[in-house]
Amino acid sequence: MHPIMRNLPTITKNILLINFIVYFLDVMLQRHSGIYLTQWLGLWNIGFGGFHVWQPLTYMFMHANFGHIFCNMFAVLMFGPALEEMWGARKYSIYYLVCGLGAAAVQLAVWAIFTPTAPAVTVGASGAVFGILLAFGWLFPDVKMFLLFIPIPIRARVFVIIYAVFELFAGIADIDNVAHFAHLGGMLFGCLLILWWQNNHKWRFPRLGRNHDTKREQDYNGYHYQPPV
Repeated sequence: MHPIMRNLPTITKNILLINFIVYFLDVMLQRHSGIYLTQWLGLWNIGFGGFHVWQPLTYMFMHANFGHIFCNMFAVLMFGPALEEMWGARKYSIYYLVCGLGAAAVQLAVWAIFTPTAPAVTVGASGAVFGILLAFGWLFPDVKMFLLFIPIPIRARVFVIIYAVFELFAGIADIDNVAHFAHLGGMLFGCLLILWWQNNHKWRFPRLGRNHDTKREQDYNGYHYQPPV
């Protein structure tokens, strides 16, 4: 195994491996057997048909093309280890799955309200990835991020806010074929779960001010980041 993979925390490493294994299996089955895993494992609009109860879980391990999986897994690789080291494997696993399932729930609700019988399907880990981005911006708000095509350092919390606003606009305007509301759903459920944890399993508004590990923040100041799609 490559040294980079050996040094990754367990859950982050497993997320990367499972997603790439499923992706290449899907590609091989399409080319040699004419079988499309998306038919069973993608998240289908309930009103159109083809929906199965396992799809809100399995869809987050499916991807449309190599660029899709590369960008999502790059984000997991860059942001996931910091969260897993802070929270531990069990808590990070719960967070990742809750964000992905929450994204699925929001996407299904949007379909049910606006396009109840449309032949729609979505795949990808983007909902969980946006939850990861939210958590990183929350826990390391002042870490400076250097994004491609933007030579100016941006603080993590500012980046998350800008990205969330863009996703909301893109979802309302329906400017492309991307499940923007699913992305927002991942961030929403991530936010709710963090609030639940930080307030000892009670619903209270968070206190204003910084709430992060300064030393761990410094460890990630030297990283360069590229946003997922």
